[in-house]
Amino acid sequence: MRPAGKPVQWAGPEVSIIPEPGPTPPAPAEPQKAADQEKRDSPGTKPVALRRRDLAVGVGVVVLAIIATGVLAFRAGGSGGAPAGARPSAAASPSASGPPTTAQIYQAVAPSVVTIQTTLPGGGATGTGVIANQAGLILTAFHVVKGGTAINIIYADGTESAATVSGSNAEMDIATLTPAAGPDVLVPAVMGNSGRIAVGNDVVAIGNPLGLTLSTTTGVISGLNRTAANPDGTKLTGLIQFDAAVNPGSSGGPLINARGEVIGIVVALANPTPAGTFVGIGFAVPIGAALGSTGPGEPGPAQ
Repeated sequence: MRPAGKPVQWAGPEVSIIPEPGPTPPAPAEPQKAADQEKRDSPGTKPVALRRRDLAVGVGVVVLAIIATGVLAFRAGGSGGAPAGARPSAAASPSASGPPTTAQIYQAVAPSVVTIQTTLPGGGATGTGVIANQAGLILTAFHVVKGGTAINIIYADGTESAATVSGSNAEMDIATLTPAAGPDVLVPAVMGNSGRIAVGNDVVAIGNPLGLTLSTTTGVISGLNRTAANPDGTKLTGLIQFDAAVNPGSSGGPLINARGEVIGIVVALANPTPAGTFVGIGFAVPIGAALGSTGPGEPGPAQ
C-alpha cells in the first residue's frame, strides 16, 4: 500500500490529436434551406488541435485539454475498493431471446474489472484494469503504472494483491500486469474482435472514474482509426473514438460491445477547454492491438 499522508499525483505526456483530412465544412445554410442542404451535403471534418497536459487532483482542480484518463489523484487513506454491498458477482449468460441489456453486460463483465493503485515517488495514482485470461493476466493503460515503485490490485470482490509489469508498450499506452495472487474465483473477461466494429455500434465502459469504483456508462462508437501524437513524435494510432463517459480513473478499463465482449482498452479523453470535464470524446486502443503490443511475456487470450 502507498505511504500514508502523501498525496497521489500523476504526470502524463502531452499529446496532440491529429485530425483526419476532410473538406472544409459548408457555410451555414439559410434557415429555410437547412433541411435540403443537409440532405445534399455530408459534413467535413473540422481540424482541431488539442493537448493533453499534466494532471494533479487532490486539493487542486483537474486542468487539461486531452486527459490520460487513467489516474485520479487523491490524498492517501481513501478506500479504493467497492463496498461489500456494491461488489458485483458473475452472472449467468443472458437469454438467447435478445441482446443483453446494459445491466446484464455490467453483471457479466464487472467481476473482471480491477482497481490499480500505483505507488509513485512522493505519492501515487489509481486507474483501472481488466482480467484478460485464465492465468490472471491484467490489461491496463501504461500511464497508469508508469514510473511506479509498487503496484496493488483490488479485485471486484475486495481481494488485494501486489502485481508486477510483465509487458508494456509506451507508444501504444498499453501494459500487462502479473498479480502475485488472485481471488478465489477468477473471472476473465471475454475478448472480442475489434476488427468487426463499426461506427454507431453500442458500447459500454466500466471503470473507476474519479474514484467511483466499478462505474458503468454507455454510448456508441463515434469514429475509427483516430490518431494522437506525443511531443516526442511517437503516435497512438488506430484508436477507437467513443462517447460513453470516461474521466480520470477510467484509463485501462474495458470498452465493451453489445455482446459483452471487450473490444478496447480506454486510454484518453479529449477536451478543448481547460475545464477537464468529459465532453463526449473518449479514445480506446483496439483489443487486438492491445493484446499484441506488449511483446514477449505471458500471452493474452486468443481472438
